Amino acid sequence: MASAVVPHLFLLATFLPLLPSTIAQSYKNVSWGSILTTSDVTIFWPSPSEEFAFGFQKIGNGSSGFLLAIWFNKLKEKTIVWSASRDKIVPDGSKIELSMDGRLVLTDPNGQEIWARGMASAGTAYGAMLDTGNFVLATSSNSVTQWQSFDEPTDTILPGQVLKGRTRLVSSFSDTNVSSGKFELGVKDDGDLGLYPVATRDEYWLIETAGSGYQVVFNQSGFIFFQAKNGTMLNLLSSSIEANSTTSQLYHRAILEYDGVFRHYVCPKSSSGGPMAWSTLNYFPVNICLSLPRYRGGVACGFNSVCSIGTDRRPRCDCPVGYILNDPNDKIGNCRPNFPEQVCNNESRDVEAFTIHELLNTNWFGGDYESYQDVTKDWCKQNCLSDCFCVAAVYGTDNTCWKKRYPLLNGREHPADLGKALLKIGRDNSTAGSTTMTTPQSQTGEKRENQSSLIISGSVLLGSSVFILMVLAFLYVNFKGENTKKLVPYQAVPGVNIRSFSYNELEEATNGFKDELGAGAFSTVYKAVLNDENGKIVAVKKLHKMVTEGEQGFRAEVNSFSRTNHKNLVQLLGFCNEGQHRLLIYEHMETGSVADLLFKDCRLSWSQRVKVAIDTAKGLFYLHEECSIQIIHCDIKPQNVLLDENLTAKIADFGIAKLLGKDQTRTTTKIRGTRGYVAPEWFRNMPITVKVDVYSFGILLLELICCRKSYEQDVANENEMILAEWTCDCYRRKELHLLAGNDEEAKEDIMRFEKLLMVAIWCIQESPSLRPSMKNVMLMLEGSVEVSIPPDPFSFICSV
Repeated sequence: MASAVVPHLFLLATFLPLLPSTIAQSYKNVSWGSILTTSDVTIFWPSPSEEFAFGFQKIGNGSSGFLLAIWFNKLKEKTIVWSASRDKIVPDGSKIELSMDGRLVLTDPNGQEIWARGMASAGTAYGAMLDTGNFVLATSSNSVTQWQSFDEPTDTILPGQVLKGRTRLVSSFSDTNVSSGKFELGVKDDGDLGLYPVATRDEYWLIETAGSGYQVVFNQSGFIFFQAKNGTMLNLLSSSIEANSTTSQLYHRAILEYDGVFRHYVCPKSSSGGPMAWSTLNYFPVNICLSLPRYRGGVACGFNSVCSIGTDRRPRCDCPVGYILNDPNDKIGNCRPNFPEQVCNNESRDVEAFTIHELLNTNWFGGDYESYQDVTKDWCKQNCLSDCFCVAAVYGTDNTCWKKRYPLLNGREHPADLGKALLKIGRDNSTAGSTTMTTPQSQTGEKRENQSSLIISGSVLLGSSVFILMVLAFLYVNFKGENTKKLVPYQAVPGVNIRSFSYNELEEATNGFKDELGAGAFSTVYKAVLNDENGKIVAVKKLHKMVTEGEQGFRAEVNSFSRTNHKNLVQLLGFCNEGQHRLLIYEHMETGSVADLLFKDCRLSWSQRVKVAIDTAKGLFYLHEECSIQIIHCDIKPQNVLLDENLTAKIADFGIAKLLGKDQTRTTTKIRGTRGYVAPEWFRNMPITVKVDVYSFGILLLELICCRKSYEQDVANENEMILAEWTCDCYRRKELHLLAGNDEEAKEDIMRFEKLLMVAIWCIQESPSLRPSMKNVMLMLEGSVEVSIPPDPFSFICSV
């Protein structure tokens, strides 16, 4: 945060003249019925001195669109200072008219009204373009101003103009796109003056006034200052003293530019005073790259980008090696990796596909999840390479290694950053042919994710699962040394509720393993029809390879899993352990996974999504508190919640689940799970409890509420990319309608919508101790327990 220097008191008297009445100045009347069209942009409504003009300007060299604007008319480049309908460029054939009823009306070629100002009943007598750059509509009675462009600024203010109340300057989208951009300047409700991203309103530059701030004044002497309600000057923002010239010799304008910097420009009014070109007088913040937001997210540049200040003192955003712009037209937007991501469930196969690229004087602020002291740079590199959740590390001069998660936040290159950024990227042979990636998962990762959602139409996915190993280890112990041909189909295993099948029987049931449902890294799943009186349809998972594990302790764990029986858990029906063949048989879930329906045009209604949330909560409550042994699932996500024909949700894929002993409430283990759903404590070497499932459920609940993925790059506004942060922002600002979107059923049930959102925010708290148990989550969702107001899970300052 920054604060301008408070000027000496004598300046108050010198530079606070009363603003003159705009209508008292000379003007040229624009009478009723006057019209301007896009067919001839050389015709406009000028001010008396012709220094300003009101009319149409063509936008872009190859564009056919036009902008209704006010500009500096005597400058060659015709610098625009105001525009109407900036977010909707009008087509050729449009016109602006001061209609006979006294309104200023912009219409398209079909006569449809696009923009209008003034009231027919107000008695407007004329319009006028003033020499201040202000266009006014005045009444016939004492020339009282009914409307003026100065009250509705876009990104620029001029001498004689004030910003007060809820009036804001909004930057343009880019240097070539005049539509509304990412930054605002204005007086906040608490009286402070701030610069902040439109999306979050978390200021990156601020003048605090303890509530006394009122308005920004740009006076006729070329001074810009922040003023209190009693007329006292609080802060001098910029002055023309440095210009060494009077305002009669200079044009002035102050603009909030697309890069988030507010700049005061001057330009000589004649060539005798030097080149007629704009030069920067003052600007703030001085280095926007050093500005950090209050919450997670970027300021000057988007996610995964690096901000630096060029020789022209302007911020520049660059994608680091291996990354490309998500939107080529948004030069300060987000970058995305141009290589497949490291797959967390198969680290050993992917480590060799990555390398570390070093960046000097570079850092990303925020998103740290682990740090190590007194280590070498090579150790830091190798540690990040072997950790699938690590996308970069920063090695400091104090021999500290800071590991960063995705996405990378607040990147900057600055001489003060003496450490080295160690960026993990794909090797050359792994990036060849890689051109697009619409999510933080790679195309390979997406393919695997899509396959996962199909596998067994709702059965267990990861072939390398601990669950499978436990079953097979149990079988190995019980059937070691026996002839597998002696296995009798449908014979129950003593003490458990699963049955053994012969390989031949399953080969016949799957029609020679032809009806494939999906494939994973270690298994393929087939649809099968059992040869029994009911012709039961099941899903058969055929493992590609077997991994040997120790025997001790597995018998009890397998017995616990096999006895697990709940309507909201997918049921394991049987197995095959014959020679080299290892197969598992599950109940078949015809409808598929929640991901199949939720992320494809949201084919689940609001009431169905609520039911899925409650069903899933019940399943987790059973695992956590009602089982004979406590089970942590470790991978709750939409792909692992399956739906039967009645849309009853069932939890699947216990492949990386962790069992706790009778007297055990926590455990330590390597990071497990899926990016975006992994609880923060996984990254902090903290003991793991059932609260990691609560966190993952909270993310799933947000996805169910909003009908979208937890991370999406292709969104209208970059603040919507990370769902958890966007939903918390909307909740904080009481803008739930943005989350509900076009879901009319959800809007009609907005009180329940808000309650579910509050439950989700409780679930995703950074501290595990703040998260509720799944029993309380279930009761809150059902309405049996009231939901208290949750704290903001992101109310922390980014680490530096």
